[in-house]
Amino acid sequence: MQQKILNPSVNKSFELSKNFKKVVLAMQHLLAMFGATVLVPILTGFDPSVALISAGLGTLIFHLVTKGMVPVFLGSSFAFIPVILTVKEIYNGDLTYAQGGIVVAGILYVIMSFIVKKVGVDKVKKYFPAQVTGPMIVVIGLNLVPVAINMASGNYIVSVATLSIALLVTFLGRGFIKQLSILIAVTVGYIISLKLGIVDTNVIKEASWVLVPNFTLPKFEMGAIAIIAPVVLAVFMEHIGDITTNGAVVGKNFIENPGLNRTLIGDGLATIIGGFIGGPANTTYGENTGVLAITKNYDPSILRITAVLAVILGCINKVGSFLQTIPTPVMGGISLMLFSMIAIIGIKTVRNGSVEFKTSNIIIISLILIIGLGTNYLQNKGIVIGIPVTSSVKITGLSLAAIVGVVLNKLLNKEKIGN
Repeated sequence: MQQKILNPSVNKSFELSKNFKKVVLAMQHLLAMFGATVLVPILTGFDPSVALISAGLGTLIFHLVTKGMVPVFLGSSFAFIPVILTVKEIYNGDLTYAQGGIVVAGILYVIMSFIVKKVGVDKVKKYFPAQVTGPMIVVIGLNLVPVAINMASGNYIVSVATLSIALLVTFLGRGFIKQLSILIAVTVGYIISLKLGIVDTNVIKEASWVLVPNFTLPKFEMGAIAIIAPVVLAVFMEHIGDITTNGAVVGKNFIENPGLNRTLIGDGLATIIGGFIGGPANTTYGENTGVLAITKNYDPSILRITAVLAVILGCINKVGSFLQTIPTPVMGGISLMLFSMIAIIGIKTVRNGSVEFKTSNIIIISLILIIGLGTNYLQNKGIVIGIPVTSSVKITGLSLAAIVGVVLNKLLNKEKIGN
């Protein structure tokens, strides 16, 4: 038989097309994470360019540690904002002391990963059945929805238009076009914003091409460490929720393979690198998990391309400035879809887990939702309810809800967990 010989030029064109698609999909992930990643340094005083670089490097380290299996992006963590601001005030605006606390927090993450490895994933999994993880995922999504609404409030016309385009492309689009729903929606939203005159293009014109990031080394002081490091107790639960959500979207159990211990090490090392170069702590991003849910493309290499683009953006001021000109209402419209998708995944987790709706499980689900959503609402009203960790830090919100859920499940469903 005569063997069919493929035309090398055809193969080359196919590879170029495939790589181009990956870069375009990576740009969507970049857009999804950009707003939150630069918002944290803007609120705390860190250099946004350094935050982008640390997020990119942290993501690449995470993928290396987790064998390149988990399609996540790590960006600036919101959980650390209150304690960073506290340290900033105590140390007269010197954020290098906060960096020291962030580095120690990352080290604690790594230590916790060794504990998980020693105890065993199977024993850890017993404490996180669907009636616990499902509501946790719902809380993650619903707690982020008000953030999206606040972002959209600047101009509802732009936000609704952006959201509508994203939904239309998602539900009516076909093939690769369907996977570009976010990029297309943001482009349309940006054009509408230009027509309405709410985009400041002078920022792009005035920006230099090359930017030298303001890297700084950490300073270690017990007072600052005592304020920042205990936040790890809270974000540990958040990490489990994010990895569980990501796995639920992809259809794989990342808690088991590559293992919770590896994802914790990856998160810890990403936070350490952020603290060492002058950026905020890093964490897995729900925004990018939302992109996965919408595009149905779970290729981890796309997230690694996003990480490289983030590092490049941290050094190319023109491109970074252009992204910063994307109006908040545009990102609000997109974020509303992304965060809603996360909440829906939580509901699917309960359904797919075949949760029996007996009294004990109803109590567990209800309390996780009430505590996870209610404490954040009260906190916005100036009422902080939680478990004290230090004089200035409390475990509240999702973390408190997760702890209550795990403990209640242990007490009410003894026969399924064991002693």
